[in-house]
Amino acid sequence: MVESPERDRIDKWLWAVRLFKTRSLATDACRSGSVEVSGQAAKPSRAVRPGEIVGVRQGLIQRTVVVRAVPPGRVGAKLVAAFCEDRTPPEEFEKARTHRVQQILARARGSGRPTKRERRLIDRLFGGLGSG
Repeated sequence: MVESPERDRIDKWLWAVRLFKTRSLATDACRSGSVEVSGQAAKPSRAVRPGEIVGVRQGLIQRTVVVRAVPPGRVGAKLVAAFCEDRTPPEEFEKARTHRVQQILARARGSGRPTKRERRLIDRLFGGLGSG
């Protein structure tokens, strides 16, 4: 079995624990200031150690995770919990859900009321919640 290192680069760790799909996306997020380690902006090459708190801005969501260990490479989704603890408050995920619904219901300014066909599509989308 491969022994995991004691520390690793933050961009590599973010990719390994599946917070980003590719390592280059993790590197870009670090460079843009979307990643913080213990409250300070992190460069891609910053070393991350177990016990540190990592904050990641992903769109509307501010993710907060605690480093438990450093994986030797990218790990499977089922094994991620062994390497990080997600402390993101549920309100952050709710914010993203609410925003998504608002985007679906948004209409162009001046387009008027929904047509009968659009109304049926909206009702079908929400399972008849709006019918009465």
